[in-house]
Amino acid sequence: MTVKAFIHVQHLLGTGHVVRAAAIGKALAAKGAAVTLATGNKIPPTLDTGPLDIVELPACKSADATFKSLVTLDNEPIDETWKSARVKASIQAFSSGDYDLLLTETYPFGRRQLDFELTPLLEAAKKNPKPPLIATSIRDILVRKKEAWKEKWMADQALRFYDRILVHSDPDFIQLSDSFPFADRVEPLVRYTGYVGPEARPAAQGDDGRDELIISCGGGAVAAPLIEAALNARSLSHKAGGTIWRLLVGHDVGEDAFQRYRQMAPAGLIVERARRDFPDLLKRARLSVSQAGYNTVLDVLTAGLPAVFVPFAQADETEQTQRAEALARHGRAVVVSEAGLTPARLAARIDDALSLELSPHQVQLGGAQRSAEILLADLKDRF
Repeated sequence: MTVKAFIHVQHLLGTGHVVRAAAIGKALAAKGAAVTLATGNKIPPTLDTGPLDIVELPACKSADATFKSLVTLDNEPIDETWKSARVKASIQAFSSGDYDLLLTETYPFGRRQLDFELTPLLEAAKKNPKPPLIATSIRDILVRKKEAWKEKWMADQALRFYDRILVHSDPDFIQLSDSFPFADRVEPLVRYTGYVGPEARPAAQGDDGRDELIISCGGGAVAAPLIEAALNARSLSHKAGGTIWRLLVGHDVGEDAFQRYRQMAPAGLIVERARRDFPDLLKRARLSVSQAGYNTVLDVLTAGLPAVFVPFAQADETEQTQRAEALARHGRAVVVSEAGLTPARLAARIDDALSLELSPHQVQLGGAQRSAEILLADLKDRF
């Protein structure tokens, strides 16, 4: 019997969530499952979804870095009519197939803005004559909440609806309890998978990346401080001032801003759009400079080069800072705060990173494949 899996994912600013969800979907498909990926935002052009059946839900994104309000991709506020259409679309997509597995990415350990949609979806799944296995896929570090009731609600939702919690980290490196105070309540549901990624990408052509300093910013929606500092830091670096710098600008940065960055670039600094061969560029490079999003960090760790992390930390975001500091403790990177970032501060930390003696600690990878194995074993035990 072919297992049928339904994965729900919503990325709001960065692209890491949909990249992880697609990786798990493709790992399930490689083991014979028929997989539907229902996405609530536009899939980035650098992501290969392979054999997945894509369902495009009415799309939304975060209005800004606070994540307090959702807007359409045209920046129009969403209203009750929009919400009703989104709920209907999700439930119809799920109900159209006799799914054995329902996997929600992040929720309920985040994406509480989508509770209007996801609680009805979960309730509908539970009411099926043959309810699916219900699992959630969460990254290594959760964003801490100021109000304890919000974190308690996460645990309550997990215990109410979920059969499995997949934590995409190396437990020798980071555990759920490091960022979630109710981890003990949900511990029986938790399985650590190792980190998800990076997916196979094309090889870089020619000498691109060779002995270069690679600066990247994911989708780029919240990367202006890093980009603007990097554009003026090369001449201030004592150890990398003679190196080619390559700045990769994400596709969430508008064309006008992208062209302005290109015009600002001094000699020796190449500005171009984000590339699918990014992992291979890193393998050739001297140093990576980036934010500390999940997927970028995995690319850096896999490439095995020193790094400077400028973690996104606006509007009480803590996840990237925790991840970057964990890597620094393991001797894999140096960290510079986004607040008050200047070209001089960035150049100084670049010089520090180029002096690092990298720790030999090997982080557990293969998280997508291990996730698929865990879920299929759960289904075998269940049915």
